[in-house]
Amino acid sequence: MKTIVIKNYGGPEVLQVTEMPIPIITDPSQVLVKVRATSVNPLDYQVRRGDYASFFELPIITGHDIAGDIIAVGEAVKKWQPGDKVYYSPRFGSSGSYAAYHLTEESSLSRMPDNISYEEAAAVPLIGGTVWEMLVVRAQLKKGDTILILGGAGGVGTLAIQIAKSLGAFVYTTGQSVLHEKLQNLGADVVIDHHQKNWIEEIQVHTKGKGVDVIIDTVGGNTLSDSPLALADYGTVVTLVDIAQPQNLIHAWEKNATYHFVFTRQSRDELYHITQLIETGKVKPVIDSIYPIEEIKNAHQRIEDSKRDRPLFGKIVLTL
Repeated sequence: MKTIVIKNYGGPEVLQVTEMPIPIITDPSQVLVKVRATSVNPLDYQVRRGDYASFFELPIITGHDIAGDIIAVGEAVKKWQPGDKVYYSPRFGSSGSYAAYHLTEESSLSRMPDNISYEEAAAVPLIGGTVWEMLVVRAQLKKGDTILILGGAGGVGTLAIQIAKSLGAFVYTTGQSVLHEKLQNLGADVVIDHHQKNWIEEIQVHTKGKGVDVIIDTVGGNTLSDSPLALADYGTVVTLVDIAQPQNLIHAWEKNATYHFVFTRQSRDELYHITQLIETGKVKPVIDSIYPIEEIKNAHQRIEDSKRDRPLFGKIVLTL
């Protein structure tokens, strides 16, 4: 089977197209899936460059999203059968999704919504669980709340805008001017061009100095120290970005702020909620671009390149 293998840590050039044997079911609870589409996440290039070297042994097959068809099931598997369409996120640290076939445990599977394509489905699992964890479990976002989503055009941001709106929140987000109409179409009530304006000052103006109830950070940098300046009293900040340097949170103390730090979530239970929102039309996966798996290097370059020919909007998908 066609597989993308990492034999050494480094840039996109270490992603090698290789032929490997199709996995064989060895445990009665296992399921073999034909991968129709996968996607590119920041977690993928972080694994590729060695950020999580302690979790893996080279060579590595990375990738954290799968949409495909069940090919075979173990004798203990009763809920699923060959031909079922599924989508899910491979367990972190295990063999990943950059391959034509994937062997997984029955417990990881979710039924793929009927009203989306394999490509759209592949854009959901990892960020779906992550966004639900951030907005619902941690921030406990509810109808009438105000939320600022920093980095609304990314994979997490485009999904977070839609879910926040489905929960009844008033949504602020940041994004380049060329993307404002697209972000508003997703449900953003106010879009701030962070290249042209100071987002903290803009939030203060729009909220008449009160600030927002929740801030979702997908950007990093000084966001943790800056966020309280745009946050309401007793507000919540949720971030999924690594902290590269110490930050002064004195303003967070003044606001009685609550901070949550979220590593990517791979929960079938949380993905179930996203499935319902997709099937009812409240959420639609956003695809930036689609590459054949053979062009994996170009796909990784697109997500990492800060000088793109056009802004990134949504998820980068790979087809097999």
